[in-house]
Amino acid sequence: MTGPKTAQTTGPRTAKAPAAKAPAAKAPAASTRTAGARRTVLTGARVVLPDGVAEDGRVTVEGSRIAADTPGEAGTLDLAGHWVVPGFVDMHVHGGGGASFSAGSAEEALRAIATHRAHGTTTMVASTVTGALDELARQAAALSELVEQGDLAGIHFEGPFIARGRCGAHDPGLLRDPDPADVRALVRAARGAARMVTLAPELPGGLESVRLLADSGVIAAVGHTDASYEAVLEAVGAGATVATHLFNAMPPLLHRAPGPVAALLEDERVTVELINDGVHLHPAVLELAFARAGTGRVAFVTDAMGAAGMGDGLYPLGPLQVRVTDGVARLVEGGSIAGSTLTLDEALRRAVTVDGLRIEDAVRALALNPARLLGVADRVGSIEPGKYADLVVLDGGYRVAGVMRRGEWVVPPRLPDTAEPAGVVRGGATG
Repeated sequence: MTGPKTAQTTGPRTAKAPAAKAPAAKAPAASTRTAGARRTVLTGARVVLPDGVAEDGRVTVEGSRIAADTPGEAGTLDLAGHWVVPGFVDMHVHGGGGASFSAGSAEEALRAIATHRAHGTTTMVASTVTGALDELARQAAALSELVEQGDLAGIHFEGPFIARGRCGAHDPGLLRDPDPADVRALVRAARGAARMVTLAPELPGGLESVRLLADSGVIAAVGHTDASYEAVLEAVGAGATVATHLFNAMPPLLHRAPGPVAALLEDERVTVELINDGVHLHPAVLELAFARAGTGRVAFVTDAMGAAGMGDGLYPLGPLQVRVTDGVARLVEGGSIAGSTLTLDEALRRAVTVDGLRIEDAVRALALNPARLLGVADRVGSIEPGKYADLVVLDGGYRVAGVMRRGEWVVPPRLPDTAEPAGVVRGGATG
């Protein structure tokens, strides 16, 4: 969750480049056919593939997977005038639909998951906020069951091991230094589901905890920090690989004190999170991040709290209260920005229509880059044979017109120009 130093602006920065044509994805050596599985072919759309855009593309879905496009009986769904992109991957999200992952309730967590799935996020990591260690352990135990069921891709602990002066929407009374023993205990409480821990590496125990996390296969993320440029370089050398919502909740980039921003942008081992909601980052800053990190090291995240997918009003965020006004979430006490109400479809639409990114680059930041970081790119993150059929259909204005997860329609396609009801496929059943 982020702190108060942000800017709200709009306006394009660069011209949108035309989509490049690319060949359809090739099948891997191993067969992607599933005996007895239903087959559906999505046709006519512009399909965003890892190496470009296929005009008038085809995506074959067989059971829960994307299959090679081979002859055989299948229903077809004409998506002319639409885009098909991979399901989005959000590695930093606190809630949505009026629900919070920090509640430690499976019912609330599933409500938040359903809200973001309806907006195209088919893979997500549940983020907690600062709390007492025993309470975080309780939340982790509940969320780990949803990880085991495949509803979540892991758990992200954002806090309590963060800097008091950069705590943003975290309760300062519950902050603590990242003692390796405490970090280890929290990771163990997640029963193998811990995927990332955000910490301030300059605090006592910070570097040792970074090494511990890296050795344990858990992502160490630098965030909510007052660390110097040199301290962050040391943390990256110790194994940190993520910048938690870069630019937010850390010292700004200065000409004689480059701080965390320069260190995190320059190292090829670091993936930088960006919250592209028009509130957390000026478009020029987003452009700077892409120019320095390149399209392969940026991950769009929502940092969304419970108000995502909802209206203005009062919402809890861990032990704190948040007021949402005109879609912007701020703490009731102090006024610090408290995460966002963003969904990743909105981040994509803004990236293409306001920030001037090519859709291929925006989709990479929404899907493949975070999937690779989380170690799930063999299953999700791009449209390739053998991967799960996690797909998002977008209309010509880049709005969600359908969502498929593992071959099943979460949001049946809305095709107003067809005479058939949404989800009905000519020649067979939906995939």
